[in-house]
Amino acid sequence: MKKTLIPLLFLFSVNIAQAQNYNLIIGTYTNKGNSEGIYVYDYNTITAETKLKSTTKTINPSYLAISKDKKFIYSVNEDGKNSTISSFSFNSQSGNLSFLDKKDSEGADPCFITTNGNQILVANYSGGSLATFYTDIQGKFLKPKQVLQHTGKSIDTKRQLSAHVHQVQVTPDKKYLIATDLGEDQIYIYKIAKTHARELTLKSVIKTTPGSGPRHLAFTPNGKFAYLAHEFTGTITTFSYAKGDLHKLQEINTVAKDFDGKIDGADIHVTPDGKFLYETNRGDSNSISLFAIATDGTLTFIETVSTLGKGPRNFSIDPSGDFLLVAHQYTNDVVIFKRDKTTGKLIDSGIRISVGTPVCLLFSK
Repeated sequence: MKKTLIPLLFLFSVNIAQAQNYNLIIGTYTNKGNSEGIYVYDYNTITAETKLKSTTKTINPSYLAISKDKKFIYSVNEDGKNSTISSFSFNSQSGNLSFLDKKDSEGADPCFITTNGNQILVANYSGGSLATFYTDIQGKFLKPKQVLQHTGKSIDTKRQLSAHVHQVQVTPDKKYLIATDLGEDQIYIYKIAKTHARELTLKSVIKTTPGSGPRHLAFTPNGKFAYLAHEFTGTITTFSYAKGDLHKLQEINTVAKDFDGKIDGADIHVTPDGKFLYETNRGDSNSISLFAIATDGTLTFIETVSTLGKGPRNFSIDPSGDFLLVAHQYTNDVVIFKRDKTTGKLIDSGIRISVGTPVCLLFSK
């Protein structure tokens, strides 16, 4: 009996060990000359240790998305009027990416990309547009596309002279697309048609506080609440969500009232258990703020800590929930924090990933 149990226990322990490892995929800016493109690391959720698996050369892959079946990775190539989007096949075992296709992004400087099945949705920042593309079963782009151009502006005389779409996000019920426009201080809600093409039609527009610069929106896991991070003011707006409608519940600051400096709000995420929310600020703050989420969706401030680097552009909670990783655009590193699941508080793990100009973090098996 013992002889039978030993091999079984060994196999079980091997399977557990394998389950602890994920691919950490990092998008970067290459125009500084210190990065080549997309980096894939083997990431251990128990130790937060990483090992480089592959490097893929491509221009300014500042935001990434992965297909539902994990076979393809889609990237923006943020390059002014020459901007494109690219598709790659992805080998999750080796971490290798193989280039498949490239298309004009239909607007300058795409800064966000996401998927809805084989529908690829892109936010063009400088171009002030959002575009939808479609892919075939090989991951290559098909000819049909849809481009929706925003044309407004707002009160900031430097950064809001035209529309700047910053994020496109499919709602949890998969029936609507939300686009945040930093240049217009507006949120656009588009209905996704039930047709094969899933065309977008405008449902409603929500105005935010003038000069606030709406940037990124994050939903709770149950889909009942959404939180909007404003780049210029560092505030977070809490909304309830139902059937394509957002209703404002609260607005809360992420920096002290007497804070004197540039805030430059960046990224925002809700924890997988729906209990906490984090938001990062760049500028002179370089901080991450923690909030508790009540049953009614409202936020209660817990603490703000330094991200231990400069330019915390994007951050991600690892699949275990035990670590939080922050990508620093200007200090060329990813700082890994140990995360207390009970309190939400962060402690420096001492672990770093040295990589040039990291701006996007993505986990995948």
